Amino acid sequence: MIRSRERISGVPNTITLRDPSSALTATFVPGAGMIATSLAEHGAEFLGQRRGLEAYVTDGKTMGIPILYPWANRLSGDDYVVGATTVQLAGAPGVRTDANGAPMHGVLAAHPGWRVAHSAHELTAVLEYTTPDLLAAFPFPHVLTQRMRLADRTLSVATTVDPQGAAVPLCFGYHPYFTIPGVPRAQWVLNTPAMRHLPVDDRGLPTGAHAPWPAFSEPLADRALDDGFDQVPDGAVFAIAGGGRRIEVRFGTGYPAAQLFAPATDDLIAIEPMAAPTDALRQGGYRVADGAPATFEFSITVS
Repeated sequence: MIRSRERISGVPNTITLRDPSSALTATFVPGAGMIATSLAEHGAEFLGQRRGLEAYVTDGKTMGIPILYPWANRLSGDDYVVGATTVQLAGAPGVRTDANGAPMHGVLAAHPGWRVAHSAHELTAVLEYTTPDLLAAFPFPHVLTQRMRLADRTLSVATTVDPQGAAVPLCFGYHPYFTIPGVPRAQWVLNTPAMRHLPVDDRGLPTGAHAPWPAFSEPLADRALDDGFDQVPDGAVFAIAGGGRRIEVRFGTGYPAAQLFAPATDDLIAIEPMAAPTDALRQGGYRVADGAPATFEFSITVS
């Protein structure tokens, strides 16, 4: 067992999984919120690095594959109501806001409290979401477990929420950034499934409108995306391809919503599995884990 608070010379320890069937590796940093910082093969890096790990640790600036927990993306205000419980987020530990003051990406950015065990190609990380600092922003005690497996050129991520008493709202997600090394963005082809588009306003919040989004396969080119979706079916596949490479994201179970984020000026795209749409913690429309664990799965295949 490796304790995630251990550090060497002030740098968080890393764990690298190795695919037994290929040269693909996946690197995680338990002491920095269990973020995945690399998915690589023979020096070719498939995760967008953006501002790097230090900016994630100090400022919550996302890169690689962070978990967004207990809510994904933005909330439209600094409070929310679940049943008879009203939660005030202003001043709660770990809450970060965007430029417009919207609470952003939950409270686990760079959180060091994970307990970790791993083998050469599998990793299990457990967080007891029961401490006062965590419950201040999300007062629903539970145990959060991530299980990562790297095999057959696929990184699989299973996430389990195990309630410890009251029902737990399920509004979290992941924010994987992808890039195709050595291939200009203009040559990437983006593939998405059919789903429902949820337009956002200039603050990045859903407007309440929706429209069908047919299955899509077109060059990303200079297209800018920051778009939400729901009605994503289990097993749906998103992908980017170019230069003989393909990165495929399969939404297994439990992720009916997604966000696509691709700034026009960056050679990357985020394909985000989400347990509920943006702002669901305030607007409703989420599932709950009540009395029994709930498990969610997605995978990334590099070919």
